[in-house]
Amino acid sequence: MGVRVEKTDLPGIGVRHEVSTDSGQRIGVVAHHDGRRDLVYFDPEDPDSCKASVPLTDDEAEALADILGTSIMLSQLADIRQHADGLLTEQLSIPADSPYAGHPLGDTQARTRTGVSIVAVLRGNQAVPSPGPDYVLSAGDVVVAVGTRRGLDQLGRLISADAA
Repeated sequence: MGVRVEKTDLPGIGVRHEVSTDSGQRIGVVAHHDGRRDLVYFDPEDPDSCKASVPLTDDEAEALADILGTSIMLSQLADIRQHADGLLTEQLSIPADSPYAGHPLGDTQARTRTGVSIVAVLRGNQAVPSPGPDYVLSAGDVVVAVGTRRGLDQLGRLISADAA
């Protein structure tokens, strides 16, 4: 069964988006007209009563969205790994002396050279799912790659300083 998100206009306040969990809990986000956001938790006994509310700054809302998005993406990759014989997921760090640090992801030609797909880039506490070929890699980035053991090993050598 799919997740149902209910949207409720709150006159003079903004909009509330609400999700009911499988365990019967109700959580949501109130987006105020002035741009503020509140994470809300509803009283299970009273559907109209908010039990707790946490105001979020833009940075906090973005960090929470990144955490949720990253955990879902990595969970899906883990599921793929369990169901695909010989297909692995690996995180590889871009070293400071990598020939690709400061260059677009497309310059690596990872898929054509190794058969590996780079499905995300982790930079600090931010995740960039499905980065395009124009995404510029930086030293310290962690690429999340999916492929065979051989292909992942080739990618590791490719992005290391030894590759050029």
